[in-house]
Amino acid sequence: MIPWEEAVARIQTELSPLGTERVPLLDALGRALAETVELPCDLPPFANSAMDGYALRSADVREPPFALPVSGERFAGAAPGAPIAPGTAVRIFTGAPLPPGADTVVKQEETTREGDTVRIHGRPAPGDFVRPAGEDGRRGEIALAPGHELLAPELGRLAALGRSTVQVHLRPRVAILASGDELVAPDEPMREGGVRESNGIALAAAAIEAGAVPVLLGIARDRPGEAERLLATAASCDAVVTCGGASVGERDLLKDALRALGAEERFWRVAIKPGKPFGFYRLPGGRPVFLLPGNPASASVTFELFVRPGLRRLAGLTCHGRPEIDAPLAAAARKPAELALWVRGNLVDGAFVASPHQSSGLTRSLVGQRALAVLPRGAAALDAGTKVRVRLLGGALGPS
Repeated sequence: MIPWEEAVARIQTELSPLGTERVPLLDALGRALAETVELPCDLPPFANSAMDGYALRSADVREPPFALPVSGERFAGAAPGAPIAPGTAVRIFTGAPLPPGADTVVKQEETTREGDTVRIHGRPAPGDFVRPAGEDGRRGEIALAPGHELLAPELGRLAALGRSTVQVHLRPRVAILASGDELVAPDEPMREGGVRESNGIALAAAAIEAGAVPVLLGIARDRPGEAERLLATAASCDAVVTCGGASVGERDLLKDALRALGAEERFWRVAIKPGKPFGFYRLPGGRPVFLLPGNPASASVTFELFVRPGLRRLAGLTCHGRPEIDAPLAAAARKPAELALWVRGNLVDGAFVASPHQSSGLTRSLVGQRALAVLPRGAAALDAGTKVRVRLLGGALGPS
């Protein structure tokens, strides 16, 4: 067995980002930028008002009384117009360009309009409520660098720069294959001794969350050649995830299938619980294959730890992309000293509270659990209050 940290590092080292394509902005959501984006101009390109009010020269309001004739109006979208006449004010609205010569805006709430005159309350200072040209970036500056994950704010910034398309890395296509005679698809009649196949849809959803495109291959039955046949249909995919059938039983045939396809084992078994029988292979040509255990919690945890970072690496994104914090355990915990234990649970009032359902075979052990805490190797018991690393999975809490 190898430490889980080493397994993650090996996978990251062996994989590289896929190619690129140019797409419309909305199609780039969640993807990795594959170009350097520079500002084509100052942003904003002109000084403008941050408030509805009156633009003026601060030099004209140094001594009271502060009453100035109104010499014009400026609306958002209009040209800056003629320079402001000394000793006057210009009615201005939010976003409108500042008249040349003006350096201050007095917001409407601090004025009183009396016909064609505006009375200023208080003592304005130069630059008040003015958004200067270039405040949001100067021409030639790098707005976004390659590898940046394009979320809603980044797409908004690209639009603000006049971009309607952007170069991004391809989304990896990942084939997902379940294995086992006992498995019954959700839409098939249940049979005696059968078990509902749930990992396929759960892993496909997790692949989408990771930025990949899932391709469900179905269920490989425990017959020689069956897994090999189904895996051969995934030739157009960039990665393969298998679930079950890779342990040490007589009917665990996935390893035989991979060997028949010429795959090379990079490592098998990781010092974690759940998910110890996780493996990583490379097919001829370099396509990665992730062998996940068949129990739902084991499959979910190993996908989070190893497959998610691998898929994001192929997509040009940073490792797992999840926030992590240190938090105290709400209750004492025991574990095998030689394994790192990944515990499902939630953060409650700043402490990690483990779900009461930790069996690797229970789908309920995953529902509503939005955090994973790792209890490190080398310790068999951890007291309440011990700080552990907690990965936040996102989403609202659900029923446990």
